[in-house]
Amino acid sequence: MTRPFENQPGAHPTRQHEQVYGRYEKLYTLNDFCAALLFLVGSIMFFYKSLEYPAVWCFTIGSVNFMLRPTIKLIREYHLANLPLPGDDEPRYSNDA
Repeated sequence: MTRPFENQPGAHPTRQHEQVYGRYEKLYTLNDFCAALLFLVGSIMFFYKSLEYPAVWCFTIGSVNFMLRPTIKLIREYHLANLPLPGDDEPRYSNDA
């Protein structure tokens, strides 16, 4: 996982950038853990015929969690891009456009 501004020589994240990045990393990790847990529980449920239907739901919800992974990253990058850098008078991207 790359850190903010890792590939941009001379650019340094502010404390606010680090805090936002950290929050999204926690959300990303929690989402991954939930997806893994749902797939594990669904797999165990498949050993019992009577639990196959709820197992399918575990897999379906786990799949939604996997779909959320790139969504979380995309929202994080958008959020970081809108934070001002030292020397900026206003955010780089405006919602007015």
